[in-house]
Amino acid sequence: MRVAAPPLRSSRRGLLAGVGAAAATAGLLHPRLALAKGGENLPPNVPEWTRMLGAGVSEKPYGNPSPFEKHVVRRNVEWLTATEQSSVSFTPLPDLEGIVTPSGLCFERHHAGVPEIDPQQHRLIIHGMVDRPLIFTMDDLVRFPSVSRILFLECPANGGMEWKGAQMNGCQFTHGMVHCCEWTGVKLSTLLAEAGVRPEAKWMLVEGADGAVMTRSIPLAKAMDDCIVCYAQNGERIRPEQGYPVRLMVPGWEGNVNVKWLRRIKLGDRPWQHREETSKYTDLMPDGKARQFTFVLDANSVVTFPCPEKPLKFGKGFYEIRGLAWSGRGRIKRVDVSLDGGDNWQSAQLQEPVLSQALTRFRLPWTWDGAPALVQSRAIDESGYVQPTIDQLRAVRGVNSIYHKNAQQTWRVNPDGTVNNVQIL
Repeated sequence: MRVAAPPLRSSRRGLLAGVGAAAATAGLLHPRLALAKGGENLPPNVPEWTRMLGAGVSEKPYGNPSPFEKHVVRRNVEWLTATEQSSVSFTPLPDLEGIVTPSGLCFERHHAGVPEIDPQQHRLIIHGMVDRPLIFTMDDLVRFPSVSRILFLECPANGGMEWKGAQMNGCQFTHGMVHCCEWTGVKLSTLLAEAGVRPEAKWMLVEGADGAVMTRSIPLAKAMDDCIVCYAQNGERIRPEQGYPVRLMVPGWEGNVNVKWLRRIKLGDRPWQHREETSKYTDLMPDGKARQFTFVLDANSVVTFPCPEKPLKFGKGFYEIRGLAWSGRGRIKRVDVSLDGGDNWQSAQLQEPVLSQALTRFRLPWTWDGAPALVQSRAIDESGYVQPTIDQLRAVRGVNSIYHKNAQQTWRVNPDGTVNNVQIL
């Protein structure tokens, strides 16, 4: 086994000496978690904020996080794209709890920046192979029966910088192009029924109102199954960077087809072969050919603690390994965790709710003995699909692709508690 990391490398299996295959489940907290001493606001003193009035309700007409959480933000990689208008920011996965991502922390991916759209002037057009071409206002859309689903959304380029080796020493950057929200809107099948779908229609073209005029071809069968034309996110109207005033949600499929700022749907009998499904968002194979229309996002997972941003700062003792898993194929059935680079595995506990095509939390108790460890997770979904190793993925896909990298992630825990991104080769 060879472990590759940026910039460190090791080829010694002995790196794992002393790491047991099974984690202990000791219930005692670390001694450093005992009553803190010193500081005028610490027990037994009464803290200063208890001795005064706080801000009134009228001072915060729209709530914001505590200023002590100002480090929990989306981040970008400055060198990744030429401009901010065609760029990406990353969800701070290690700092999140539960499965619902706060709207203000959902990763962004734009191709021409965020348009400022007046909802009263925005329209959704349905035309092509339909009996009745229609134009909907936002008020029209809200009048239809609504549905709500908690769904993950992932850019197919998530982790794409890591195909040739470990590059980014941070969970936010290796896996942060994913988020999970409650989405509310009207089923696309309801709108298509209003327009009347002609028998010869087999595909649809969806188009956004941004400056890039984003377009993607989607099979009509998926449109009639579970697609949602959404106007709300996490209980409020969609954020501008997520597609305000209306976007398409295509559950379980790559993020690029979930077109934001949705303005047009055209039905036809074949795909349109536009830019985003030919030169982009296709998978370059070892023989030079490109796979096309690889819509479904396969099972993926990542340990969010410990990780490079969240080291083991208390030294030896009890910790809880935590992480996230997801699959476009349905529910997560099981998540296994390894502490020795994949030689031995144990099943983690899945935190309820476990929903189809949503992020799923997993947890595993671990008593760390201070020895080096290689921490991995492996997701298995209800279809039986098993998240592959990087070697298994490269054996089929090579190293020249960008999209649909869902290999098992390895974090190396060092004796001092710090954590590095590595790949086992």
